[in-house]
Amino acid sequence: MKLQSCMTKDVKIASPAQSIGEAARMMKEIDAGFLPVSENDRLVGMITDRDIAMRAVASDRGPDTPVRDIMSKEVLYCFEDEEISAAAQKMSQMQIRRMPVLNRDKHLVGIISLGDISHAGSEGKNCCGVALSEITVHGGKHVQH
Repeated sequence: MKLQSCMTKDVKIASPAQSIGEAARMMKEIDAGFLPVSENDRLVGMITDRDIAMRAVASDRGPDTPVRDIMSKEVLYCFEDEEISAAAQKMSQMQIRRMPVLNRDKHLVGIISLGDISHAGSEGKNCCGVALSEITVHGGKHVQH
C-alpha cells in the first residue's frame, strides 16, 4: 500500500519567522506534538513540543522566540509513492514516530505517523509493530527529530 492512501493530508505548517508561542498554540489546536516548518514553499525544518521545552523554555527563551532559532533543520522525509513498509523501515532506522510526506517535486503533501500506518490494514499493523519495537529500543543518548 502506498503512503498517499493512508497519510494525513490536512497538515498545518509553521513559518520560521513565527514565534514559538504561535507554534505551540497551533500544536494545541490540532492536538499534535510537531509541525513542519516551510518557507518559500519548501520544507526547511521541523519543530516539536520537545524542541520548545528543551531548546527554548529550558534555556530561558520566551514565547516570542522565532521558530527558526529552535527548530530542527534536518528534515527526514519520505515520498507519497513509497510503500508503507519502506516508510516504517525509515522511521525505525531513524527512531522517529512521524515523518513529512513529499511528492517527487519535494513539496509537502502530508504527514505519516505510526498511528496512520497502524490503521492501514494487516500490512500496516505488521509494519507498525516492527517499527515501534525498533524505535523504542533503549541505548545511548535519546534523540528525537
